[in-house]
Amino acid sequence: MSNQLTLYCLPCAGASATMYLRWKRLLPSWIEVIPVELPGRGSRLGENPQENYRMLVDILSREIALTVQGSYVLLGHSMGALLAYGIAQQLHQLKARLPDALMVSGCAAPARQDSQRYRKICTEAALIADLSKQGGTPEEVFNNPELLAMTLDLLRIDYRVCGSFQYIKHDPLPVPIHCFGGRSDTIGANNLSLWQQEGSRMFTLDWFDGGHFFLRQSEEWFIHVVKKRLLESQEGVMCDIFATA
Repeated sequence: MSNQLTLYCLPCAGASATMYLRWKRLLPSWIEVIPVELPGRGSRLGENPQENYRMLVDILSREIALTVQGSYVLLGHSMGALLAYGIAQQLHQLKARLPDALMVSGCAAPARQDSQRYRKICTEAALIADLSKQGGTPEEVFNNPELLAMTLDLLRIDYRVCGSFQYIKHDPLPVPIHCFGGRSDTIGANNLSLWQQEGSRMFTLDWFDGGHFFLRQSEEWFIHVVKKRLLESQEGVMCDIFATA
């Protein structure tokens, strides 16, 4: 029997944290899935959206630090992975309880982030082209002007967040890092494997069939691997406890 674990899930650019709601049914009961909503969308629609990476990370870090009550893991896809990394770094600096693991999906390592790319994608046509290229947006969104306008507004804000990211080399985080990539994604193995330098514990890199949204295209296998990595992280934490006892 596994100990209870909280899985904080951060959304990709242009999306709401509701993208993770399905996981509440798909993951076992010992994993409590908490989709982390960003200001200005979903349940936080009444709040002003945040366009600066450091300020957004600061808000989310403090919120998570206040709610953490036991073992937890941070997981994010694409922009969400970059936010999860920033939150882990901020919590480390605040000397708050660190996650049992950091899970990063479909995101180049911080040292390989191309902030300039996001700053260039600002026109409506460029945003639509990029959204279409990523392949994760349902066709009905493109066919519905109102839905498309809402999606593009969020994407524009989130690309400003990504464009404001600046890499600063920190000491490696003392947590396992589990990285996930799509075999047909354009990010590439070199950009993913460099996540290893951001942590001083276990590092894993798992590959899945599909493009940037492989976590949907290969959902069943992705969920299986996430569960496996969470179990490994729990075992690692127990080993640390016994080693220091």
